[in-house]
Amino acid sequence: MANKIGRALLYTLLCLAALYYLLPLYVMFITSVKDLDEIRSGNLLSFPSSISFEAWSKAWSSACTGVECHGLSSYFFNSVKMVIPGVLISTTLGAINGYVLAKWRFKGSEIVFAMILFGVFMPFQVLLLPMAQTLGWLGIASSTTGLVFVHVVCGLASTTLFFRNYYVGIPDELIKAARLDGAGFWRIFFKIILPMSTPIIMVTLIWQFTNIWNDFLFGVVFSAGDSQPITVGLNNLANTSTSVKEYNVDMAAAIIAALPTILVYVFAGKYFVRGLTAGAVKG
Repeated sequence: MANKIGRALLYTLLCLAALYYLLPLYVMFITSVKDLDEIRSGNLLSFPSSISFEAWSKAWSSACTGVECHGLSSYFFNSVKMVIPGVLISTTLGAINGYVLAKWRFKGSEIVFAMILFGVFMPFQVLLLPMAQTLGWLGIASSTTGLVFVHVVCGLASTTLFFRNYYVGIPDELIKAARLDGAGFWRIFFKIILPMSTPIIMVTLIWQFTNIWNDFLFGVVFSAGDSQPITVGLNNLANTSTSVKEYNVDMAAAIIAALPTILVYVFAGKYFVRGLTAGAVKG
């Protein structure tokens, strides 16, 4: 009986916590499907009398983001073009780095890992000036390519840490046996290590996708014009001065900007948790 009461209390607390954290999303959504008159006269939490997605259409295709009124669609696809290569490259390089630092140790490898680990705790604001100079030297400043480069470099510390800590848990005997059989560096990586890496790959993909998609600092500093990501477009839309403040359009735009990361966690969140418990925070 006591166990049942305790479990009921636990579930009640969890439900209340879930409602508390979902309340802002609920307010954003119902505001986005109301018209302006109902927003001004109604209650913040009240359900709309009639549902309209006109604000969503305007946020996507015709809302003003400064002097231009083309909506968020171009910014959204800029983020897609930035996120896909940024996530894939940083995850691939992190896997190789972690493999080397965990299973092919060399003299000074621990120092190298410590220096990489230091990058996890370095504030990104410190990197703005040297990164701007580097992008200028490479000729990729204010471009999508430059943003991909920035996110790959800044994400390598985290991805390397994840993979290295995961690979430490793989028995060294597997590597030694493969080397005795004549397998080399890459064959061991692709035939033995990579097939065992699904949990940590999922963790890293989700982690990097979320960080890169939601980034505003690098987007506003290192992009301009046609290369600006969705976070910059959302900021421009919210701060554009018009005669009437369209709260429903702003809320719809915010949900559009957040939708990819929400979907990732809805459909792949369980893999993220499994990956962490399989060793992503171990070692």
